[in-house]
Amino acid sequence: MAIKIFVDQGHNPSGPNTGAEGSGLLEQDVTYAVGVYLADLLRADPRFEVRLSRSTPEEILGTSNATSLAERVRLANEWPADYFISIHCNANVNPAINGTEVYVYRENTQAYWLAQHVLAGIVARVGTRDNGVRVRPSLYVLRRTQMPAILVELAYLTNTSDAMKLENDPFGFAQGIYNGLLSYFDFEPY
Repeated sequence: MAIKIFVDQGHNPSGPNTGAEGSGLLEQDVTYAVGVYLADLLRADPRFEVRLSRSTPEEILGTSNATSLAERVRLANEWPADYFISIHCNANVNPAINGTEVYVYRENTQAYWLAQHVLAGIVARVGTRDNGVRVRPSLYVLRRTQMPAILVELAYLTNTSDAMKLENDPFGFAQGIYNGLLSYFDFEPY
């Protein structure tokens, strides 16, 4: 049985629930691209099955922030996915803040351990700073999914070095997440 991974490309291209902006980049464009690359990697590996929250760059989920988040969770729960990975980019008013972090609902869970592997995979592949795994039980997609769920903040759009990595190597971020999944499941590269 293939492991079912639901990849949520955070935010909408327009309308409700658009993402952060920085360094000329839009979060929803970066998350869409990284999600598609990750899905391609997972589809090429028969040990996984994958679904995306946004099948086209123009696709808009929901009519408000709340319904956008609820639709992402509904799609994963109804499939039902074995794991949920939500992809995001961070932003901060301080342009010096940089790095990758992964959010989970609570510590010492499958999601927490998966998050550690995914974080290590991204940092090793693209060279961002390791900001650790952080507990954020208030995040809707972590709270309402019925499977282990992680929210990956790839890097900071507002940091020049991070933004260059996001712009120039979206595939590298996807490969980092994929490598983290392989490590978590103790799989050899396919």
